[in-house]
Amino acid sequence: MRGRHPERHKIGVGGWLRAAVLGSNDGVVSIASLVVGVAAANASTGSIFTAGLAGLVGGALSMAVGEYVSVSSQRDVEEADLERERWELREEPEQELDELISLLAAKGLSEETARVAALELTEHDALAAHAAEELGLRLDGLARPMQAGVVSAIAFAIGATLPLLAIGLSPVGLRIWITGATTLITLAGLGTWSARLGGAPVVPAVRRVVFGGALAMGLTAAIGYLFGTAVG
Repeated sequence: MRGRHPERHKIGVGGWLRAAVLGSNDGVVSIASLVVGVAAANASTGSIFTAGLAGLVGGALSMAVGEYVSVSSQRDVEEADLERERWELREEPEQELDELISLLAAKGLSEETARVAALELTEHDALAAHAAEELGLRLDGLARPMQAGVVSAIAFAIGATLPLLAIGLSPVGLRIWITGATTLITLAGLGTWSARLGGAPVVPAVRRVVFGGALAMGLTAAIGYLFGTAVG
């Protein structure tokens, strides 16, 4: 019996990686922008920290619910498609076999080879074969709403903690600059991590997240400064 091919691909980490990257990036950028904006309005450190903490809790819950609802919708579509395949396999087995033969032949197999392969796949696991060839789904790789929601919430909270600590522990005169620098360094690290974990180029990923974070903080700082000046 031949052993499993040792080659490893990155596509299998897509689901939880997406939730983790989105959650952590959103946590860093959202809370950094929030606290920098409030700080630019000359608010006290206590007020800034309270606003940031409230943003952390609300943002984490929002991310969890949003991801859960979104991925649940995806899972519903997958389940509906699979249920239809189960019905067709039960009620129209011959037509489904012909369809599988056609799908395999379209990939370059001869008609005879495609028929033999389709028969063997159907005997082994007909639903898995049709899910993979017809729907592009793996039965062990369906969307996981709860996993996505939990990962998003935790990642958001972890990401949000860094700028919150930076603004709370920094001297008043330097808190915006220290928080901004901490945020950009964190975003660069997150971009590098996600790119390497996903097997993608590092520089474009880092450039995207750093530019987005800098833009968000710059805009909120400007709003906070203008608002603080107007109130003062």
